[in-house]
Amino acid sequence: MAKIRAVIFDIGNVLIRWQPEAFFDGLIPQAQRRRLFAEVDLHAMNEAIDSGAPFRQTVYDTASRYPEHSAMIRLWHDRWADIAAPAIEGSARLNTKLRQAGIKTAILSNIGQETYDIAAEKYPFLHEFDAVFLSGPLGVTKPSAGIYELVETGLGLPPASLLFADDRAENIAAATARGWQGHLFADADGFQAHLTSLGLLPPPGATG
Repeated sequence: MAKIRAVIFDIGNVLIRWQPEAFFDGLIPQAQRRRLFAEVDLHAMNEAIDSGAPFRQTVYDTASRYPEHSAMIRLWHDRWADIAAPAIEGSARLNTKLRQAGIKTAILSNIGQETYDIAAEKYPFLHEFDAVFLSGPLGVTKPSAGIYELVETGLGLPPASLLFADDRAENIAAATARGWQGHLFADADGFQAHLTSLGLLPPPGATG
């Protein structure tokens, strides 16, 4: 197995929890939330934003098409910082440990520039990576091969030297198809164990 020279993190459900349904369940009865998500394709709306569509306009235009749900839909913009929450602190600590160990780290995420900026203002650790690759400004989303190629070019590293952590199997499959190494993220402890197994980090509790 090739030596890992960069570890790449997704944002949603790797660095920051992304469970919009849970957010809305905290505001309205679950049956009402299910109806909202069944009648309005909010995830497709969000995918448009991830692809570079203007954030507020896209959400508010969607809200205008569904008057019955408009107030809830607008919250996707107005309270986005509360939907994308909380930070997965264990993953943020892993980034710090990797960089202290001399390992380059990067972000690769399906997210728009505007939504990333909101997240980075709330969670300054998002600035603590060597490189950031966002689908919105790049104009291509995972799992399209093009976004992985842009990361390879941007980092100047061969595919086999890259390790990617993402919570979606199709995104990991697309990365490994290019020769990357992949980790299907479930939690920070599991990712730390994988990094340790690769010799990138010492076992928890180990001392110099």
